[in-house]
Amino acid sequence: MSQWNRQDAWELLCEYTQKDGLRKHALAVEAAMRGYARKLGQDEELWALTGLMHDFDYERWPDAENHPYRGVAILAERGYPEEMRTAILGHAPYTGVARESLLAKALFACDELAGFVTAVALIKPSKSLFDVDVTGVKKRLKEKAFARGVSREDVYQGAEQFGVDLDEHIATVIAALQAEVDALGLRGVAAPA
Repeated sequence: MSQWNRQDAWELLCEYTQKDGLRKHALAVEAAMRGYARKLGQDEELWALTGLMHDFDYERWPDAENHPYRGVAILAERGYPEEMRTAILGHAPYTGVARESLLAKALFACDELAGFVTAVALIKPSKSLFDVDVTGVKKRLKEKAFARGVSREDVYQGAEQFGVDLDEHIATVIAALQAEVDALGLRGVAAPA
């Protein structure tokens, strides 16, 4: 596709993102995007790397004046495709960049939900994605105090704009994250003896 690949993208992400939580979020969104690319017959590499890189500049520039603009400029300098950069701009509602491509709609739909599903796994006694289900995620979405940094409006709007049923969307994201459980560190802990 280009001169970039997953290893280059990961190194760039790690250069700009030191916090483990933000790296894990990037991996979760990458997994969700890869899952959707497979399901929809899309370019798996492009979709996965868009998910991986969507917030790589956030730790350095978390404010709306800079994120995701700084990151997108860096991606442009390094030859990442315009479709990816436009989707990344569109994942932040305040940019005003329309989400017109399927890729852009998928990124917006997966971003908040991947983080939310991860949060649900982390409160399970097992800390395992294998103990997360659609019913539990929907129940937690109604609890305003739980994972309050996650925009419920973005979760609902994302599924609607992407044209997927919310239950199916949650199930797809859960399955995609379960496929990458070791990278996410959410296989779970053994029950105490």
